Amino acid sequence: MIRILKELSKKEILLIIVCAILIICQVWLDLKLPEYMWKITELLETQWTEIWDIIHQWIFMLSIALISVVISMILVLCSSKIAANLSAKLRLKIYEKVQSFSLENVKNFSIASLITRETNDVTQVQSAIVQSIQIFVKAPILAVWALIKILNKNPLWSAATAIAIWLLVTIAALALALVIPKFKRIQKLVDQVNGVSREHINWIRVVRAYNAENYQEEKFEKANKNLSDTQMFTSRAMSFLMPSVDVIMNLLTVAVYFLWWIIIMKTLDENRLWVFSDMMVFSSYATQLIMACVMLVFVLAILPWALVSAKRLAEVLNTESDIKDWDFDKETKQKWLVEFKHVNFRYPDAKEYVVKDITFIANPWEMIALIWATWCWKSTIVNLIPRFYDATSGEIFIDWIEVKKYKEKNLRNKIWYIPQKAFLFRWDIKDNIVFWMENPDDESLKFASKISESDEFIKWLKDGFQHYVALNGTNYSWWQKQRLSIARAIARKPEILIFDDSFSALDYKTDLKLRNNLKKELKWTTIFIVAQRIWTIKDADKIIVIEDWCCVWIWKHEELLQNCKVYKEIALSQLSEQELNK
Repeated sequence: MIRILKELSKKEILLIIVCAILIICQVWLDLKLPEYMWKITELLETQWTEIWDIIHQWIFMLSIALISVVISMILVLCSSKIAANLSAKLRLKIYEKVQSFSLENVKNFSIASLITRETNDVTQVQSAIVQSIQIFVKAPILAVWALIKILNKNPLWSAATAIAIWLLVTIAALALALVIPKFKRIQKLVDQVNGVSREHINWIRVVRAYNAENYQEEKFEKANKNLSDTQMFTSRAMSFLMPSVDVIMNLLTVAVYFLWWIIIMKTLDENRLWVFSDMMVFSSYATQLIMACVMLVFVLAILPWALVSAKRLAEVLNTESDIKDWDFDKETKQKWLVEFKHVNFRYPDAKEYVVKDITFIANPWEMIALIWATWCWKSTIVNLIPRFYDATSGEIFIDWIEVKKYKEKNLRNKIWYIPQKAFLFRWDIKDNIVFWMENPDDESLKFASKISESDEFIKWLKDGFQHYVALNGTNYSWWQKQRLSIARAIARKPEILIFDDSFSALDYKTDLKLRNNLKKELKWTTIFIVAQRIWTIKDADKIIVIEDWCCVWIWKHEELLQNCKVYKEIALSQLSEQELNK
């Protein structure tokens, strides 16, 4: 929680101090009321008291009560403002932090968990802040002040109050001991429910295609039941608190009156009215003391949940990205050259390398293709260039500068990456193509759509480039989404283009036309193509054949057909001899 509270600004800290001062004033006013009750009792005992004297005291009491209400309203507004501002900062901090994470960092937390932390956990902390400012600050002050007020009263009443407080604290401690471990579990269960829901929604077509609705429902039911059972346990445990408080307060009232009866029986007649006055005042102070304890119990009931959420938020904020951002942002002499030098890579939680001793040079005018002979991590190799991951050993250079020395933003401005799965945002076609361009123009839009062959279907759409795109492009076919995804990259005319199996949904004719367009219009761009189809890579300047996670052959298509048996086997499994020699 301390890590979270560090996000408070000086203005918000000042506002908390103002709230604390207002709370002290409110407590002073609340504890002033019993004194006016005692004065009214005293006036009633006085022989020559006039009605206006009593009304005068009532007016004071009413004024104090109204001022206390106004202070409460101000406290609610201030605490809500502080909590809302803090939660907004936390959401922004979490979002920015996640943006800086490597793919491995994201995998360690899981996407569902990160979403829960940014929403549900922040809400829990916000609620706790609101309650804490209003109650957690007020309750101790009220309890101590009320306790001081009743210390000089009858010791029997004080003893009864002490027993009541002891019972209340004991019951609260037992309840909290039962529920605190469950609070820690609840947030993890919320992650699971979100994960199952996200999986079902993202892959709803697959689920329906296989009639697997019942299977998915069972998965969700299991996760949902675990969450609801845990929440029900905590609710039942905490449900004993409020009835216990009511019982203890009522028993204390009965005890005070019973003790008053014992005391008054031993008191002379002329002093019995004073004892009655003391009893009324004492009852008010005792009620205030018990209410302070109740408020503390209430805060302690929500605080453990908030502390769990705060810890989960702090885990994200304190996690250092695996990708360290350097500060090289100067212009380089040699443009768009990419070099791998004995690069090895393994995932942090793995023992075996998935990339071994990869060495090659990609010149600015070259199209480099990667294909695999056996199952391997071909996409991982190109993911090392924009530093989605960092190489375990070896070096990767762009323009003779090691990629680790670049400022992350400047490095990725040089590169545009088209992933295996084409993703479209819920905008129109134009906004998807010129995504995050500083000064998009119609020329860039038309250029990108022409090179990517997207204009073939865009021109037939009624709204053209303004045609609506549903979330993830569900109103477009897979090949249309791939073309638009490629157009988005080309619009920037990047120095380095990486196609991570991005031609898989294109027919052979479109595939060929697109590659010819790239060579013709982006002559000096370094292009990497990761592909499964020989047809897609046969015209590449260099084809890197990967086997057993190592670079075993780096030649052109014709040379590989003659010298690389594995490559020829892959080629013949896809194309005929005649097609290969075209």
